[in-house]
Parts: sequence; structure tokens; C-alpha cells
Amino acid sequence: MVSPTAQTVSDAAQLKIVPLIAKELGVGLDQVKAAVALLDEGSTVPFIARYRKEATGNLDDTHLRTLEERLLYLRELELRRAAILASIEEQGKLTDVLRGTIDAAATKQTLEDLYLPYKPKRRTRAQIAREAGLEPLADALLADPTLDPVQEAVKYLNVKPASEGIEAINVPDAQSALEGARDILAERFAETADLLAKLRTRLWDQGVVTSTVMKGKETAEEE
Repeated sequence: MVSPTAQTVSDAAQLKIVPLIAKELGVGLDQVKAAVALLDEGSTVPFIARYRKEATGNLDDTHLRTLEERLLYLRELELRRAAILASIEEQGKLTDVLRGTIDAAATKQTLEDLYLPYKPKRRTRAQIAREAGLEPLADALLADPTLDPVQEAVKYLNVKPASEGIEAINVPDAQSALEGARDILAERFAETADLLAKLRTRLWDQGVVTSTVMKGKETAEEE
């Protein structure tokens, strides 16, 4: 049975889902509309395949099961998209470009990758480094690899005790400054959707899984 998300997905999202499924399955729009309506009424795939052929234009069991799976996935995708847009908008960070990118996301994974930089999180080491004024150092080192890291880092030394409502800043030496810059860049790379997608593709296409026998188990019999 299809999830109750049918009741909560917006009308605009519903209008996108049916044509997309029809295109993916290579069947008519009316066939998909009829099948979706029957599923939403509580009919099962075997029942529709056997007793509602005239309504669905003879969609078979295979088509109907794929349709049901995609319908559920796409509805969940649209609900998540709406929640992410609302969260980013509430933060005051939703630009037209970002909205367009999120609207174009075709998978849940892509949505989550795009949301990473805006997802509420605990105070991270990168955030602490940014608060200490180290983001310009990270940007400079990334933009120009020929810079001497230590010489650049000493420009950002900063030590201030905590005061009411303000955290302490502790960047006493170049090593501390460089560690903060690394934290900033590491978080930035980990939250870059395009980079994450490329890395996943590379690992999937070129990754190699290896295994070795645990020490002391070389001659152990299979259980």
C-alpha cells in the first residue's frame, strides 16, 4: 500500500510525479493516473493487475510494482525537498540560485548533499576556527598554493579571553592557525555537493574491496 504521503505532498509536486513515472515506464499518462488513484484508494498491486486492467490500460504486475515503488520514493523526495527549502528559508539563506538547484535535485542523496552546509549541527571545530577569524587564511592558502603557510598563518594569531556571551579565542601560534584553516577547508569539502557526487561515482567505478584472514584464523575451520 502506498504511504500516506499522498495526503501531504503538494499539488504542484503531484503534478510533477505522474508525468515523470509515465516517462520512466514508457506508458501513458492516463495509465499512471489511474494506477495512482487505485493505489491511493488502498488497492494492492495484485488486485489492480488482475481486476482493474481496463482502468490502467493493461499495466502488468511488473509495471505496477515499479510504479508503486517510484511513487513512494518520489513523494518522499518531494516532502524532503519542501522541508529542506523551509529550513534554509527560515535561516535567511535561501537564494534563487540555491532554490533552483534544490528544485532540480532528482534523488534523496543529492538533496541531502545540498542541505549539508545548512543543516543545523553542533558547534564544530571549523565553526570555532571561523569565529577566531581564520577563514581568510583558509581561503588564501586554497587560492594560492605557492604561499608559505607558516608566514601566512602568523598574520592571524589571536588570543582573547572569554567575556560575557563571547567565547574565548585561542590561536597562539602558526600551528594552531593552520589547524583551524584545515578544519575549515575539511568541513567545506565535506559539504560540497558536486564534490561528494564525483567521489561517490569514482569509488563506485574504481573502488576495490579487499579482505584478509584475521591473524590466528588462517587454519580455522568454517563454522
